[in-house]
Amino acid sequence: MKLNVSWAFTFILSLRICKAVDLDVDDLKSLQNATSLIAYGLMDYYNGLQYGETIGMFSDPYYWWEAGGAWGSMLDYWFYMENDTYNDIVKQALVYQTGDNRDYIPLNQSTTEGNDDQAFWGLAVMAAAERNFSNPSAEEPQWLYLAQAVFNTMALRWDADSCGGGLRWQIFTWNSGYDYKNSVSNGALFHLAARLARYTGNDTYVDWAEKVFDWMKGVGLITEGQWSFVYDGASIENNCSDVIKLQWTYNQGLLMAGSAYLYNMTGSETWHTRTKEFWNSSVIFFNNSILYEAACQASYTCNTDQRSFKAYFSRFMGLTAQLVPELSSHIISYLRASAEGAAKSCTGGYDGHTCGINWFLGSWDGYYGLGEQMAALEVMQNLRCLERPAPLTSTTGGTSQGDGAAGTETQATNLSPLNITAGSRAAAGIITAVIGISIVACTIWLVL
Repeated sequence: MKLNVSWAFTFILSLRICKAVDLDVDDLKSLQNATSLIAYGLMDYYNGLQYGETIGMFSDPYYWWEAGGAWGSMLDYWFYMENDTYNDIVKQALVYQTGDNRDYIPLNQSTTEGNDDQAFWGLAVMAAAERNFSNPSAEEPQWLYLAQAVFNTMALRWDADSCGGGLRWQIFTWNSGYDYKNSVSNGALFHLAARLARYTGNDTYVDWAEKVFDWMKGVGLITEGQWSFVYDGASIENNCSDVIKLQWTYNQGLLMAGSAYLYNMTGSETWHTRTKEFWNSSVIFFNNSILYEAACQASYTCNTDQRSFKAYFSRFMGLTAQLVPELSSHIISYLRASAEGAAKSCTGGYDGHTCGINWFLGSWDGYYGLGEQMAALEVMQNLRCLERPAPLTSTTGGTSQGDGAAGTETQATNLSPLNITAGSRAAAGIITAVIGISIVACTIWLVL
């Protein structure tokens, strides 16, 4: 009798633990239950709270940049699902990894960190500012400050000496890829500038966004018109004339959502048209309305990084739907189809809710990892993008405090002491940086 009772208890417990994802996209409770399972699975890859491990970092083989992406997804989880289970962990990670200069260039990442890597942490704290995520203590850098610090330090690396401008892929000269100018680094600078412009109301950020966009278009990293595509990058060796025409979802999303922010702020028909063109051209990333990574998924060659790209594109779809209402119904229809497909893929692993990469298979495909969990989580939780408030600004309820010179205070620059208002600080910091860009750039490289 004891054996039977024990077996029954174990069986019931196993059913509870190995709970598959069952999603009804029209039912909030179903969506909350499904995303809670996937978020729990995502956090299985986090070992930053274990003895001897680093706060904010996920287990091997996930690089530092993807950790920044993952915390952005968990912040989205709190916001869209209205679930604060992981908020303390998210906040701890975002503050801990800021680095000595509070700009997300921690010295222990100098062998791997590129401009794009830094940017993904900047995007996470930008979202924290836009959503009034619990502010750090007064002694710690605030979310807006951190986003501005990322922007400023990236802008100071603008390299006019090769290809007529643009950011290099890498920050440090010794890292492979230093001679490559890629769309994700430049697209992220454009995207962050657009969000800072809308949040602060400062047109100097608009100027920077236009500068980056025009450069990317000029060298052929962006095409405009009926097919508005974003290509991977180009080599400095050939003056950026040999554009690598691989297309990734997250590059397309950075330019699409950045354009949406600028349209929402300025009302410019130019940015309105660009947003629509980037969205319409995104059709190449869908199979029967279900999102997939076209450059590698069909051939099963997506590497660890690439398996997370759909997460960011789903995030950018949600933001675009919030900021450009005429596109919202179309975007939601694609999110719905993709979320349903993703849920069907989240039936694997020992826990029964491990997610795969292929969302139109109708079942788990045997793939698993942090990227797969992030992508499934983001596409599902962004179904609520129209039911939650659009990103806040400093004039619509945003409380995070910043500084236009953020990220430059502890480094040698030509910035002079200025007595400026909070509303003008962003302009003063950036304008000063622009005036002395060549001197500042040389100095920063020597310091680094």
